[in-house]
Amino acid sequence: MRLVRLVANLGYGSQKEVRGMIRDGRLTSEDGTPLTAESRLDHRLIRLDGEGLDPGPGMVLMLHKPFGYTCSTSDPGRVVYELLPERFGRRNPVLAPVGRLDRDSTGLLLMTDDGALLHRITAPRSHVPKTYEVTLARPLTGEEAAVFASGTLMLRSETTPLAPALLEAVEPCRARITIVEGRYHQIKRMFAAIGNHVEQLHRSAVGGLGLGGLASGKWRLLTQGEIAGLFESEAE
Repeated sequence: MRLVRLVANLGYGSQKEVRGMIRDGRLTSEDGTPLTAESRLDHRLIRLDGEGLDPGPGMVLMLHKPFGYTCSTSDPGRVVYELLPERFGRRNPVLAPVGRLDRDSTGLLLMTDDGALLHRITAPRSHVPKTYEVTLARPLTGEEAAVFASGTLMLRSETTPLAPALLEAVEPCRARITIVEGRYHQIKRMFAAIGNHVEQLHRSAVGGLGLGGLASGKWRLLTQGEIAGLFESEAE
């Protein structure tokens, strides 16, 4: 891919702006040699103002989503893209959330520009587990784990039962729940179906990946090993 298009697709600027960067000598090879608009160089060897470029298509990042942010650019108020470098919002292919967290939910949010990977993570047949920490309005009764694990729970307005889910009681009003689906507002609707109400919802893990020490509002790129780790359950 020509240098101008490559850098523009990464969101650093329009093609016109990238040509200006080239004229100004801001785009160079690893050894500092100025590049031209027609240069075709390995992505990893290109420097902008002396710094390496963002990863190309296939980039995956993990964001610790804070309370009050949405995953849609069409919603009013704060959006998760505000927590990322501005150029990430101009990438082509587009950088999209892998599944969503509500405005009032927090925790691990994956984002990628790899459509095939996004589909693999979210497709029900992939059975990628997602773990949530839940705070409830009323104490657990002790019957929830069996109901959720039964594979027979029906949500309102749906025609097929939920896949079995694993629930672990943590405190009287707190639980850890792992699901392999991603239906609309699924966790909240599951507890509503048994007469309880979710007050706080935090996604702590997706597949074999957890937040670790990543602070709220911060993000980092995933390694290839971490991406593979998302699908550890598929090999079991």
